Amino acid sequence: MECVTEVRTAHTADLDVADLRAARALLEEVFADGLTDHDWEHTLGGVHVLVWEGAELIGHGSLVQRRLLHGGRALRTGYVEGVGVRADRRGRGHGATVMRGLERVARRAYDLGALGATDEAAAFYVARGWKRWQGPTSALTPRGIVPTPAENGCLHVLPLTVPLELSRELTCDWRDGDVW
Repeated sequence: MECVTEVRTAHTADLDVADLRAARALLEEVFADGLTDHDWEHTLGGVHVLVWEGAELIGHGSLVQRRLLHGGRALRTGYVEGVGVRADRRGRGHGATVMRGLERVARRAYDLGALGATDEAAAFYVARGWKRWQGPTSALTPRGIVPTPAENGCLHVLPLTVPLELSRELTCDWRDGDVW
């Protein structure tokens, strides 16, 4: 008997403790190389897309608001965090389902979508219309703007309401842990 898949979209404030515990457990499993407390915190405070099979959470992603600086403008950005699908459920379209929900919210609420992608996931995002950022990256830190060269080539954007020059500098707002 096949389990029915349910997709739920909800703000962090509307998720109960069990939902959040299931999401964190899933991400700890998916990101076996380590999900830090900061990584988890970065997924909170925005909209989550959760894919359930019966009582089991098999997919998750969230979209949180950030400010990215580009071309002299501070862009209201829907930043994708914590996208993951349980290993034994990959290749069945669940990741696309998560991203479809997050992209729907981004298109209706933000100037720009952005995310950091692993090498393994980059082709997935590019196939969905995300563009690899070609220019240098930096972060607006308590010490001022600091280059983040380790992130160059890892960032992807979904242009929405403003024109972007992908070869220019892109600067993110400050947060604890990984700034991108």
